[in-house]
Amino acid sequence: MKGEFLIDSNPTNTEGVSLLEDVRLADFFDASPVATFVINTRHVVTHFNKACQNLLKVSAADMIGQRKLGQVFYGYDRPVLADLVVNQASTVDVTRLYDNQVHPSQLIEDAYETEGFFPALGDGGLWLFFTAVPLRNASGAIAGAVETLQDVTERKRAEEALLKHQGSLEELIENRTSQLAHANHALLDDVARREAAEAALLRQNSALNELNAKLTKAQEHLIQSEKMASIGQLAAGVAHEINNPIGYIFSNFGSLEKYLDRLFAMLDAYEKAEDTISDGQTKSDLAAMRRDVELEFLKEDIPSLMQESKEGIVRVRKIVQDLKDFSHVDTNPEWQFSNLNQGIDSTLNVVNNEVKYKADVVKDYGDLPEVQCLPSQINQVVMNLVVNAAHAISGERGKITVRTGVEGDRVWIEVADTGSGIPKGVLPHIFDPFYTTKPVGKGTGLGLSLSYGIIQKHNGSIDVQTEMAKGTTFRITLPITQSATQAGNGAVPT
Repeated sequence: MKGEFLIDSNPTNTEGVSLLEDVRLADFFDASPVATFVINTRHVVTHFNKACQNLLKVSAADMIGQRKLGQVFYGYDRPVLADLVVNQASTVDVTRLYDNQVHPSQLIEDAYETEGFFPALGDGGLWLFFTAVPLRNASGAIAGAVETLQDVTERKRAEEALLKHQGSLEELIENRTSQLAHANHALLDDVARREAAEAALLRQNSALNELNAKLTKAQEHLIQSEKMASIGQLAAGVAHEINNPIGYIFSNFGSLEKYLDRLFAMLDAYEKAEDTISDGQTKSDLAAMRRDVELEFLKEDIPSLMQESKEGIVRVRKIVQDLKDFSHVDTNPEWQFSNLNQGIDSTLNVVNNEVKYKADVVKDYGDLPEVQCLPSQINQVVMNLVVNAAHAISGERGKITVRTGVEGDRVWIEVADTGSGIPKGVLPHIFDPFYTTKPVGKGTGLGLSLSYGIIQKHNGSIDVQTEMAKGTTFRITLPITQSATQAGNGAVPT
């Protein structure tokens, strides 16, 4: 039968006689680094290798010929997974006994694998990943079962620590969001008082100049506050993006270790027997072993697993690097020539978690020259427009298109969505500070206002075209170079 272990020895001996009579196989079994034991059809332990002794802190002499595995694992008599395989228990019964955490093997018929916590083992208990596989004689009848054990305690504890850390991070983000909501209410109150003061100060030119100076200083602080708030809101999404590749890297390497053990066993057998083949029986044995370990499958799957793992590591590095590039704060902002297409790519990677569940992002980049600008501020403008586009899409999945191009001595960037559009009554106010149609705590009303100010500083323009139920397009136009007066000495043009 495909995927089953076949043996020729008599499995009914209750005195601990080996089910694996071949000396070389017995030696290989005992030398295996994987903790393994074998029982016969009467549930008596016939093999108990050194790795199993080291893991369970029980000698083979105390176990071989005995039926007390339940006492070792659980502290009381109960069947282990190998017992259920010998009894040919139904999948329903097996999963019920192991709290629905056990899974049938995809490679071997009537075999199972699962993991669980054993408080009676080790110092404070052990987490084990264990498998049970039937042993069959030449006629195909079950002659026993072999069970393997792997200590995964460190991984499980690391996962528990990570979950606890994530819980703390989520609580911190929730608290910060609440604080921002309260701050927004306070800011709205402050704006109301400021507007009343401005109405009086407009009658006095000298007082108006003083107020403008104060507003300029306040705007610089608001730019920094808005950027930090945006990064905080995206932190949970970035953590989620990092967890995905890390998860399948660990999973693939776990599978890779099992495959390599089997492959090395096959290669070892070839080294010992290939040069000394003298009869047909040896050739037959080697061919049977090649089928049992599924050598051809391993040759195909191992490179695939390694490639997937490499892609996961590269993806993690890319996400982290893009986040660093996007969130960099220039303490001494200087104008520099920058690749806008590359900056847009980094920004799209950072906001991916905000967009990917709502819309597909289409990139249509032109061949742009390097543009003299403040790159981190342009990245912030693109982020605000893309996030707003995602928020405008509700219902069925939409599309966000980011285009770039050149017109004479200026470049342009477009962010177009297939969202709900902007109502006529709202359109005149979209660039007003603190104006927002989002619920309290969901938006500051500063995103488009700050974006407008940044583009004005770059001597550019920002325009909008919208149509209800069809979507909105924002178009940014920037000069390729700034004048020497505006960009000199690291100063921000006004």
